[in-house]
Amino acid sequence: MALKPLGDRIVVHFEETEEKTASGFVLAGASHEATKTAEVLAVGEGIRTLTGELIALSVAAGDKVLVENGAGVNVKDGDDSVSIIREADILAVLA
Repeated sequence: MALKPLGDRIVVHFEETEEKTASGFVLAGASHEATKTAEVLAVGEGIRTLTGELIALSVAAGDKVLVENGAGVNVKDGDDSVSIIREADILAVLA
C-alpha cells in the first residue's frame, strides 16, 4: 500500500537511534530528545490560499528533515511503520 498524503501533510520514516549508557545498557528510544531525524517518503500537493492559489510544500521525497519529537500520527504501510506529519512540524531540512 502506498500512502498519498493530502494537503500539507508529509509521510516520513523516523531514523531509529540507539543510545547506550556508560555501562553498556541500551536505552529504549531517545524519547528525552526534543527532535528526531526523518526521511521524507511522500508529500502532499500543498495548501490553497483563499483565492485558490496552490502553495507547494518546501520539502520533497528523499529529503532528510529534523522534526519535533512527538509530532504526527504513526501508521502502518504494509510491514513498515511510518508517520504522517504536517509541514509546520518540520524544523529544518538537513543538508
